[in-house]
Amino acid sequence: MKRTLLLLALLIGMVSINAQTKEELQIQKSEKQAIADAAQAEANALQTKIDGFPGWRKGAFGTIGGSLSNFNNWYSQGSPNNASGNIGFTVNAFANLIQDKFFWRNSLNTNLNWVKLDNKDTDADNDSFNPTTDVFSISSLYGRNITKTLAVSGLAEYRTTILDNFNDPGYLDVGVGATWTPIENLIVVVHPLNYNFVFAKNDAVFESSLGAKIVADYTRQIGAVSFKSNFSTFQSYKSGDLSNFTWINSFGYTLWKMIGVGFDFGLRSNKQEALNYALGQLDPLALPATEPTFDNVDNDLQTYYTLGLSYKF
Repeated sequence: MKRTLLLLALLIGMVSINAQTKEELQIQKSEKQAIADAAQAEANALQTKIDGFPGWRKGAFGTIGGSLSNFNNWYSQGSPNNASGNIGFTVNAFANLIQDKFFWRNSLNTNLNWVKLDNKDTDADNDSFNPTTDVFSISSLYGRNITKTLAVSGLAEYRTTILDNFNDPGYLDVGVGATWTPIENLIVVVHPLNYNFVFAKNDAVFESSLGAKIVADYTRQIGAVSFKSNFSTFQSYKSGDLSNFTWINSFGYTLWKMIGVGFDFGLRSNKQEALNYALGQLDPLALPATEPTFDNVDNDLQTYYTLGLSYKF
């Protein structure tokens, strides 16, 4: 009986010692974490001061997503033998030169995606990866400061697709006006004198014109979160049918080093593209009752999104 009581007391003592040791380790961890957080806060403050000096600021982040699958004799589905895949990525890159009297901001955005669905039981389908998402945009903004938040500026922006129908259509905006930076990381461009050059084979639908260019861009990184929102619109002085807008948003959350989770989505409206697409769907052997025109075409909102792994450097 005494031995049993002794062993029980020894066991309780060991559990108590282990519990105390765990609590002590948790306290030490909390103390070390507090020191690390304070050091990180100091490092962030120093980086903010460094960013305040004139010079280049460069960076990039984006999203990578994809999946591959292969089925053999999977009889429960319509195509028991097939191979499919989906691969896509986005890139948001910038190179900005910030000086006391002027700035030069350059940015690139692209979103490319390919899809494959190969039915192995037939040779009639396409067994290669086909592009489904195709977005490319590059811009360069130069400005001379008038005040701390206002500058006279000139902008060149080019948008097209690069996998399919390159430069058909392609849009080049060139204009001058003013750039306003009311807060850090937010840039608002208003150029009342802007010419929208449109490059396309179908001259009957696509037309260049003079108008106003408005751009709003907000790019920021807060801890592990990186995000960018860019809204760009051209408002034609000739006709509302020649106006368009594009709004692209990108988010990235870093989980480990430079890798994390990313999400991109975009909205777009362009009546010229809607009419060109509608005309391309016409069957020459069976003309519709009403041929599509700017007056009756459905200019539905264009959208896309990409979800996958994110990266930054």
